[in-house]
Amino acid sequence: MATIPGRVGSASGAEKCQSDHAVLPLVVIVGPTASGKTSLAIRLAQQCGGEIICADSRTVYRGMDIGTAKPTLEEQAMVPHWGVDLVEPSQRFTAVDFQRYAKQKIREIRHRGHIPFLVGGTGLYVDAVVYDFQFPTVNKKLMQKISGWSLTALHEYCRTNNISLPHNKYNKRHVVNTIVRNGTEVNKRKPLNEHTFIVGIATNRDILRTRIEQRADIIVSDNVVAEAIGLAERYGWDNEAMTGNIYPIIHKLQQGVITRQQARELFCRADWHLAKRQLTWLRRNPDIVWCQLDAAYDYVMGRLAQATDV
Repeated sequence: MATIPGRVGSASGAEKCQSDHAVLPLVVIVGPTASGKTSLAIRLAQQCGGEIICADSRTVYRGMDIGTAKPTLEEQAMVPHWGVDLVEPSQRFTAVDFQRYAKQKIREIRHRGHIPFLVGGTGLYVDAVVYDFQFPTVNKKLMQKISGWSLTALHEYCRTNNISLPHNKYNKRHVVNTIVRNGTEVNKRKPLNEHTFIVGIATNRDILRTRIEQRADIIVSDNVVAEAIGLAERYGWDNEAMTGNIYPIIHKLQQGVITRQQARELFCRADWHLAKRQLTWLRRNPDIVWCQLDAAYDYVMGRLAQATDV
């Protein structure tokens, strides 16, 4: 792992979190959607001379900005952000791709004498990095063959070929990944990487619901509708990147099947279910230290002070 090549910058906040001889830690901030991860990470990164790597399976796509709650241009200008706008929605991007990308960025950030912050709600992306998952070989020829199949056809293929369906068997991408790996599981047995600590944002259910409802007003705005229609015209509503989050709901709104108020209600319901799925994944991890949002700031600052011998 890289050591600090010397103090960088003149900001006193960065100096608080750096030592000439310490190995800079990887700070991992996880939590469900709308938990406040982004604002916390920006505050910490500004104070500690850090850079943020977004661990989100949707924000990697260019053009999918408002509908994926991607960090705004103003937020990205506050501290360097990575993991955003990496590929076109028509391109395939997997956890393997993210793992490779994030590891490289962590090395680069440390080399610059900055603290890397891995921030997001896509549990597989985070775990692939911090536990150094070993992914099985993918049959790319088979992937090309089945990528356009329906979910029913994919399930039938699994049944015929004695391949166990993934936990989320109604997620087409997960089923395709299971098939092209021939049912082989990812090796998840490695311990937490050295110089890494994980903090989870614990949020009261009522507060989380309120934040989701507040975000819903933005999500069903004319700007998001225009964004979704523009993406659909270019890539199609059936594009894999368009099958999650708000975009299928906007499609129904654009078709006149539902009203804007119904779209808002559907988004709140979908985001709440997403938050519960994220929490289910994260709560299985004993390495996560759970804190309320305000306490998480103090916890991270304390761990950084210890890690850098300040």
